[in-house]
Amino acid sequence: MTKVLVLYYSSYGHVAKMADAFAEGAREAGAEVDVRRVPETAPKEVAEAAGFQKDESHPEIEGVNALENYDAIIIGAPTRFGRMPSQMAAFLDQAGGLWARGALNGKVGGAFTSTGSQHGGQEVTLFSIITNLLHFGMTVVGLDYGFKDQMTMEAIHGGSPYGATTLAGGDGSRQPSDIDLGGARYQGKRIAQTAAKLSA
Repeated sequence: MTKVLVLYYSSYGHVAKMADAFAEGAREAGAEVDVRRVPETAPKEVAEAAGFQKDESHPEIEGVNALENYDAIIIGAPTRFGRMPSQMAAFLDQAGGLWARGALNGKVGGAFTSTGSQHGGQEVTLFSIITNLLHFGMTVVGLDYGFKDQMTMEAIHGGSPYGATTLAGGDGSRQPSDIDLGGARYQGKRIAQTAAKLSA
């Protein structure tokens, strides 16, 4: 059975909800899925002042070497000034040993994010994640246009060919919409299907 990891960091719960939708889509494709989060690295007083939610919806990943146990790795993180946040970067920066051994070569990857506004840096944040995946030797699967809802103009929503996204609003009050979650499920399924074909 294809093994898929959905690995994320979430400050306010939006990315965690998207991670669950990715897992649903991958399971629909028949994959075995683990959803894990990276450790919080912000000082406690900073996290409290910013109102970060204590995320206990999924267990923390047991170190960077766990990545090689999966056929596909889907990485999600919110946007921080147009790039992935330091929590996710700090985790991925520990993967030098895996890179040197080529342990992730040929695996499948994907990215997703959340921003506070429509033009808050979604696509460049996705690319900051995708760049890591490509350097790891992975095959990247985005949110292809088979998911037609990303093209609708009737409502504000996320979605990009580079990956599923959501919009949190400046105060974090907006939750992922049905379109946002649908894109995540679709991309998760596509990634699991691709991984199954490549690992066969």
